[in-house]
Amino acid sequence: MSLTLLEARARAAALSDVAYDLELDLRDPASGRFGCRATIRFASTTAETFLELADAVDVTVELDGEPVDPAYDGARIPLTGLRDRHTVVVEARVPYVTDGDGMHLFTDPVDGETYASAYLGMDVSQRVFPCFDQVDLKAPFTVQVTADPAWTVLANGREVSSSDGVRRFATTPPIPPDQVVVCAGPWHSVRWEHAGLPFGWHARRSLAADLDRDADELRRTTEACFDHYATLFDEPYAFDSYDQVLAPGQNWGALETPGCVTYRDEMLPPGRITDQQTLQRAVVIAHEMAHMWFGNLVTMRWWEDTWLNESFADYMGYRVADAAAGYAGTLVTHESQRKPNAYDADLRRSTHPVAPLAEDVPDVARAFANFDAISYAKGNSALRQLVTWLGDETFLAGVNAHLTRHRLGNATLADFVTSLDEVSDRDVRGWVGVWLRRSGFDTLRVTDTDGVPTLVRDGERPHRLRLTGFRVGDDGRLTEAVSRTVDVEPDGAPVPLPELAGLVVVPNSHGETFARTVTDDASWAAVEAGLSSVDDDLVRAVLWATAFDRVRTGATSAEGYLDLVGRHLPAEPHVALVRAVLTRTLGVVVPQRVPADRAAAAAVLVAGACRAALDDGSRGELAIVLAEGLARTARDEVLLRGWLAADSTHTGVALDPRLRWQLLHRLAETGCDVDELVDEERRRDPSFAGTLGAATASAARPTSEAKERAWAAMSEPTVSNRVFEALAHGLWSAEQSQLLRPWVQRYVEDAPALAARRSASFARVVGHAVPALRLDDEQLALLTSALDGDLPTGLRRAWSDRLDDLRLP
Repeated sequence: MSLTLLEARARAAALSDVAYDLELDLRDPASGRFGCRATIRFASTTAETFLELADAVDVTVELDGEPVDPAYDGARIPLTGLRDRHTVVVEARVPYVTDGDGMHLFTDPVDGETYASAYLGMDVSQRVFPCFDQVDLKAPFTVQVTADPAWTVLANGREVSSSDGVRRFATTPPIPPDQVVVCAGPWHSVRWEHAGLPFGWHARRSLAADLDRDADELRRTTEACFDHYATLFDEPYAFDSYDQVLAPGQNWGALETPGCVTYRDEMLPPGRITDQQTLQRAVVIAHEMAHMWFGNLVTMRWWEDTWLNESFADYMGYRVADAAAGYAGTLVTHESQRKPNAYDADLRRSTHPVAPLAEDVPDVARAFANFDAISYAKGNSALRQLVTWLGDETFLAGVNAHLTRHRLGNATLADFVTSLDEVSDRDVRGWVGVWLRRSGFDTLRVTDTDGVPTLVRDGERPHRLRLTGFRVGDDGRLTEAVSRTVDVEPDGAPVPLPELAGLVVVPNSHGETFARTVTDDASWAAVEAGLSSVDDDLVRAVLWATAFDRVRTGATSAEGYLDLVGRHLPAEPHVALVRAVLTRTLGVVVPQRVPADRAAAAAVLVAGACRAALDDGSRGELAIVLAEGLARTARDEVLLRGWLAADSTHTGVALDPRLRWQLLHRLAETGCDVDELVDEERRRDPSFAGTLGAATASAARPTSEAKERAWAAMSEPTVSNRVFEALAHGLWSAEQSQLLRPWVQRYVEDAPALAARRSASFARVVGHAVPALRLDDEQLALLTSALDGDLPTGLRRAWSDRLDDLRLP
């Protein structure tokens, strides 16, 4: 029962001075439920309201000491006869979950240890405790947890007392209910003090060696980001501690719960971690820390302003990981891996403004779907353009005015614009109107006007961007000659570029704005010939992203794009760009643009490019990512088995557990008998990552029996979110389209029931498991027809988006 905008507005107008005392009893995880007692104090100007509480049993409710009956309908607790100040006490037993939405219960296969972690979020707080489940009813929380005395228990505040397994935590400043967190279990911890506060990193006990391996880097990154935010923001950090937990089963990449951030524990890979992985992890650390100000100190009023949380944190994550933590090149990752996804999203029917109107987000279920590439990557890109347009000093002055004015409260886009307007002489409201209130993107074209390159805008937004001109050498190499920053004014007047005459022109060459760019045919032909010769990593990132876009629009055929990959991937020196090209090619172009009967040939082409680069002497991290690409695409059984036997590639790259499981996945996918190898690898790797790797490899076998077993496991009522994802990854293969025809139909027929019986996040997981292969007309019609049915919001969104992707030119 998803909260509506009208309900939230009415309840927020009537209630105030809310405070929670929560008591959670986690002593009996084997029972399948935990105990919850919530004491909620509030003031009311309305005669009736309600609390949310999902799927609880043994519920008792007292209002001001008197029992409430009927107290509970399975979703909401009605409260009537209200007049002024009240205290409601609710006791209940609430189910543990395995889908990451609620009190997630996980048993580690390595050592049998159990972990119970409350991951909240939209419409999820009510799956742990009774509450007024909306972000604009912020409240102080006092939490007490009873658990195994041998466990470590973490929450939003510092632990203030502990006796016989009962821990009590300091009362928080006002926070939204969806930002409460509890993480309980035998965590391995690294703790220290910094800036007068306790800090900590925590991971499952079986991951102790991996946490210790990375502890110095994690501490350094945390401290550098924390200190940098102290220089950017006038308002100090508002909470009393800063723990970070690498937790099992988290649905989000991370969740910014104040005082205790949770991350997917996949961010702590076994065996080794590369510089590129630490860069990406640093971006996430900086992103979540930005939320301590954008989201936690100042919180949106309703979900139309999701961007005030996510766009800001995404922008700050890349900026601060570079400027503070020293991870140069974060923009290369954003431009090549994240921003292309935002362009995809903005072309679909589901696109929406970065900042939609409140009325366009009528309930929380639909708001959930807006946690997407528009709110993250496009919003990040729009903010980067705003900073470029306003100037950094002006932007930060407005940000600080906003944070101070609304400290520990709620705010809207209008509030933020007011703060920017006060410090800027530019038309901020006009900029916001066209950039944040409207969906879609402009196109910036370079055309020839009497021999003079001219920048022309198709659209309505002002832009400030750089254009770079390159000379073409006799050998086809591109050498930078001129770089110029220009303004496309609100009236969109063409901008002549006489200094770029006779050069290869790359518009938006450093990614300052969010717009499709189209250069002249001669310039693009030169890029196709000399892409890998461009010295500037960020310019190459923009050019690779342009190549992705040209496939999306049909300006370049899939075959032409694959030819570009075959020629230039072997010479690409930047790890993030190689990873971006492999991800885009194998995750988007092949399953969506390459005819099913040519998918195997496309994989062979990519494998050839990876092997050529490896054999040519690629070393270090570049060799690792190329080996991963070859492990995903090669059909040479002797080569792949040889790598496994030697625990190393033929060029000397040592295998880690992830790469070994990828090799088994590929061997299984191409029809090799790997059952004994999978069993042997499970003995070698008994971790949960090994469980997932084995599930993927077994599901990848090109036999009806393997697909039937995989689908049966995916259909189990209590299958975990992670296992479902692993099985789906193995089940679908662009190279097995004919074999998979019955399972495409079964997926479309069965997925609605699978999604409806679990949480919103699990429905999204089911939706994202849509077959990763080129669907034919009959299958497209089947999926289209299914959209006419009654579907969970997350599933509907994922299916609609995939149909739009497949139907683009």
